[in-house]
Amino acid sequence: MKDVKGLVVTGFGINCEEEMAAANRLAGAKADIVHLSEVFNERTSIHDYDILNFPGGFSFGDDLGSAKVLGNKFRFKRMASGKLFLDELKKFLNEGKYMIGVCNGFQALVKMGFLPNASGNFEQEATITHNSSGKFEDRWVTCCVNPDSKTPFIKDIITLDMPVRHGEGKLIFKDEATRQIIIDKNLNCMSYAGKNGQPTTEYPQNPNGSELNCAGLCDPSGQVFGLMPHPEAFLSVYNHPNWGKKKRQNPNMSDEGDGLKIFKNIVNHIKENS
Repeated sequence: MKDVKGLVVTGFGINCEEEMAAANRLAGAKADIVHLSEVFNERTSIHDYDILNFPGGFSFGDDLGSAKVLGNKFRFKRMASGKLFLDELKKFLNEGKYMIGVCNGFQALVKMGFLPNASGNFEQEATITHNSSGKFEDRWVTCCVNPDSKTPFIKDIITLDMPVRHGEGKLIFKDEATRQIIIDKNLNCMSYAGKNGQPTTEYPQNPNGSELNCAGLCDPSGQVFGLMPHPEAFLSVYNHPNWGKKKRQNPNMSDEGDGLKIFKNIVNHIKENS
């Protein structure tokens, strides 16, 4: 069975790379943290890896809107050889490989046109903007998974708890036609959930007011997955603010956090299909 390798990019204000690498390693993959300049200068190739990880942070200080500068850099950057980085990302997906973006990484994937990519043209079809609350949200939320989603990242997950840490997490689609394609193709793969485990518009369970109560999107292939909550921040049950209560109610529960399931899913999927 092949060794799965994850590339975790960093630099330009990304600051969750260590947690993202830990998630890959705990899930059974090898993980390298590499500055994006090393990739752009072609001293490291994304094609040597199976999973491309875009972690959270505050790239370029969010000065022009969250991840807009980073998304443009990914889209228009020419590498040392003159190749467009965008073309290398498309080639990476054509090789059957996978991408995950969390928080700022999710914002970048949306703004560079990789999510939801409902049309298949890699054009921006949505944006992520200021929370409806008008403030930075730092809280734990519960998310529910669309059972009809085809992305392997969330296989066999029904609900999961994760923290959110963002000021701009409200997802808005460019038009009704795009919104309908997202519904029809089940690209809205993860939603903020209420106490009943069902999608909710209620604040604070829905921390940002996203359309379709969306906490995460995948592309039509299922290879690209992004979400605003931080799965890499819940790798152990002891990360949870109510871990003591959870343990008392279920003493035999696993010590693994809900977020680790996402990374184990993709690592196991790659191994099984290698």
